[in-house]
Amino acid sequence: MTLNTSQVSYYITQRKKGITQHISAMKAGISVRSGRRIEKGQRAKNSVRHWSTRKDPLEAVWDSMLVPLLKERPVLTPTTLLEMLQDKYPGQYPNSFRRTMQRRGCEWKLQSGAEQEVMFRQWHQPGLRGLLDFTKLKGVVVTIAGKLLVHMLYNFRLEWSHWS
Repeated sequence: MTLNTSQVSYYITQRKKGITQHISAMKAGISVRSGRRIEKGQRAKNSVRHWSTRKDPLEAVWDSMLVPLLKERPVLTPTTLLEMLQDKYPGQYPNSFRRTMQRRGCEWKLQSGAEQEVMFRQWHQPGLRGLLDFTKLKGVVVTIAGKLLVHMLYNFRLEWSHWS
């Protein structure tokens, strides 16, 4: 039987409290031998599975039928695609394939779909920054004592409070 992380952490906390190996293992629901392995560091690390456990149910239609549809109309939802498959091939694609279709559709949109907008969150803190702007007014003539004033308009605004 494989140990899960909660059993291992519970065993370790019991041992840190000073409880014996035998009692700690019993409370955690593991064998004393497994407890010894945990303490010696001989326990195998959990590894992420990188292989498929079953055949892809959409393999026959994904590249030939669904990808061209997604390229033509990227707004189609995976549920709509599944309904289209169910209409075209009755009884071959049950509703239980919905999650598989959603997963594959999401992967396709991320890899081959339209580009997404990149947004960078802006954090404004009080008293940290101010924004300033110089603007040349086109078509506005300003004179002082009859003489033309060549000028630019200056605007300052605090970033957080928007005070100008």
